[in-house]
Amino acid sequence: MSRNLILAAAAAVAVCLTGSAMTRAQNAGQAQPGGASLRPASSFSAIANQRDRSVALFNEMGKVLTHPRCMNCHPATERPRQGDARKLHEPVVVRGKDGHGATGLHCATCHGKENFDPAGVPGDGHWALAPASMAWEGKTLGQICEQLKDQNRNGSRDTAALIKHVTTDSLVLWGWNPGKGRTPAPGTAAEFGALMQAWADSGAACPAS
Repeated sequence: MSRNLILAAAAAVAVCLTGSAMTRAQNAGQAQPGGASLRPASSFSAIANQRDRSVALFNEMGKVLTHPRCMNCHPATERPRQGDARKLHEPVVVRGKDGHGATGLHCATCHGKENFDPAGVPGDGHWALAPASMAWEGKTLGQICEQLKDQNRNGSRDTAALIKHVTTDSLVLWGWNPGKGRTPAPGTAAEFGALMQAWADSGAACPAS
């Protein structure tokens, strides 16, 4: 191994160790015993007006969409956020190509295939930021809703594909199993999927922006 490669590897390890220490400090005292609850999709059936029911369902989904577990990876800038307090990611990292970090400091440099709780580092097999076209930070629920439905921005997904994405993608599912020191997203993945299905079935209406 060349001297340059050794130096680069050592620098990457130092970045990860520094980031782990900062993450532990940020998460200290923030963890909650569990995420908030979600109303079951069936509880909205009493709303007679279909559009009103659809909007109400999306508002309930918004508890997850605007939670730190989702918002941290849907930032308005090129830099992700972390922890329940949604502080800017430390050490400094940026989106880079395809959301996997800049050359020389990809997400996988520090984030493994699963959570590493001893160091407070979250993980998943394809850890990455959401596409810039799906930045939710600073948006209203109505604007987020329109983004989700826009196939020019959401990865060419129709509502059926969106439901499959949120119920099967491991990185989305990580939000309900984020590891020690992080509050899980509200409810369960199954409950969220049921809400999205009911929202789609009722016309996929969006709240006012």
